[in-house]
Amino acid sequence: MSRPGRGDTVSLGIDDLAFGGEGVGRVDGYVVFVRGGVPGDRLRVRLVEARPRFARGVIEAIEMPSPDRVEAPCPYFGRCGGCRLQHIAYPAQLAYKTKQVADCLERLGGLGAFELRPIIPAPALYGYRNKMEFTVAGTADATSIGLHEADRYDSVLDVERCLLQPDALNALLEETRRDVRARHLRAWDAETGAGLLRFVMLRAGLRTGEAMVNIVAGAPEIETLAPLAERLRARLPGTVSVVLNVNSRKASVAIGTEEHLLAGRDHINESLGGLTFQVSANSFFQTNTEQAEQLFALVEAACELGGGETVVDLYSGTGTISLLLARHCRRVYGIEVATTAVEDAVRNARANGIDNCTFLSGEVRHHLPELIRKGVRAEVVVADPPRAGFHPKALRALVALAPARIVYVSCNPATLARDVVGLTGGGYRLEWVQPVDMFPHTPHIEAVARLTRAA
Repeated sequence: MSRPGRGDTVSLGIDDLAFGGEGVGRVDGYVVFVRGGVPGDRLRVRLVEARPRFARGVIEAIEMPSPDRVEAPCPYFGRCGGCRLQHIAYPAQLAYKTKQVADCLERLGGLGAFELRPIIPAPALYGYRNKMEFTVAGTADATSIGLHEADRYDSVLDVERCLLQPDALNALLEETRRDVRARHLRAWDAETGAGLLRFVMLRAGLRTGEAMVNIVAGAPEIETLAPLAERLRARLPGTVSVVLNVNSRKASVAIGTEEHLLAGRDHINESLGGLTFQVSANSFFQTNTEQAEQLFALVEAACELGGGETVVDLYSGTGTISLLLARHCRRVYGIEVATTAVEDAVRNARANGIDNCTFLSGEVRHHLPELIRKGVRAEVVVADPPRAGFHPKALRALVALAPARIVYVSCNPATLARDVVGLTGGGYRLEWVQPVDMFPHTPHIEAVARLTRAA
């Protein structure tokens, strides 16, 4: 049979999930990716893209549903570009995430025998996010504050309520939208530079009840935004921080080049693992507080600290892992590129009475070789890199440091597999990998890997 083309309608079964959450089916061996497809489905699909090696299609009809298909509770599901797996039963989500971690590690090969542990499920499937970022769009008379439509950056859904964030943040989102519209504040236009508002980022201390509103705008119009900040604090008393981040560049990111305090203080507090953490607007902090405690307990156990070790914490963020481990070792060095996160880490150490941590601001590839030159030796290294994983120079420096144990926390199984290959080539053995589901209903997968230096 000839290969189907764009616009054709085909009937196919879905037998797998791709990394982005699309269903994977085949027509006479020709791969078709289907958004919203669930393994076990039989679907009638119209092809909207056809390439030599694969096609993409949209569902026209579900001929036979998978036993793992469920009704998604969110009214925006299918249109919103956020959580893409709400229509898949949670046990099946966990199984597919585990399989994807295994596929990444096994595809590269050469790792030797290692244990792939059962995935740790999340205790809460909804309301678990302590941070959400919403885009501002529309006109002064019809301002939208919401999330991008799936696979589109030119259309924003005016989301009234997101099921992944707690009720307190949904109330804050509603109040912010109401006041923005009442004051006729315009969305910023990247082409003309006109308008003001770009993003509204919300943070919550799920254990402390504190909340932050971070308004990202194209100009430092403090006098314009101060009344909005005061109203939010008056209407929702848990709002202890309202800040303005200014980003006048074309880059569509919710991080400003300058920050101004509009009301309250410049941070919120959160409690985790028996410690209190100050979290500012642009600092990294694990987005799922409750599941982060399980993740960090796993990291702590994997470190096997006896009290006399020196630990290096790479990509240390606001110092969460560093401070939790500092209670069980001699000294911790944390390295983090974000200056504001390092400032938070120093404040967090002081607030918790911890004095055996040193935090360094800068890139791991620069600071880690410098520590080695200064004669620092570490028995244990913990690394929690961004999705891109290690820079090659940083990975070489880690091998040169030669710790006895490496505990690697990954948010991307593909770069985890790549970096583990580099570490095994540098004399390490992969003992085990533990997937952890930090983000139910999304394709994102967290995993912890423990490596030991070969004798």
